[in-house]
Amino acid sequence: MLLTLIAPAYAQGLDSRSLAGAMQFAPLVLIFVVFYFLLIRPQQQRQKELKRALGELKRGDRVVTAGGIVATVQKVREGSNEIELEIAPNVRVTALRETISTVLKPAAANDAKPPAKAAG
Repeated sequence: MLLTLIAPAYAQGLDSRSLAGAMQFAPLVLIFVVFYFLLIRPQQQRQKELKRALGELKRGDRVVTAGGIVATVQKVREGSNEIELEIAPNVRVTALRETISTVLKPAAANDAKPPAKAAG
């Protein structure tokens, strides 16, 4: 007797209303997936690349600090978080690696702008 009452009650719970309730969450899941692939994942990859570049800093590399100062690395202190930067001729400062926001890549010879053509 009890089994005959439970089976119809359970079957009534699986109507179109429960499917509609699940479909209400589909846009939220879709939004999260789009945010992950458009915002979160690329930012994680940039952070990973910056961390790798900071670990490979060497003398002569051009960097941009978080304050917007473009400088040249003069000395990398091994076992320390500090690096010595030259921000102007004969002006050197000590900075922490974490304050470097960008490592500028030198332009290759093939990437140089072609000479301007003479008007003729």
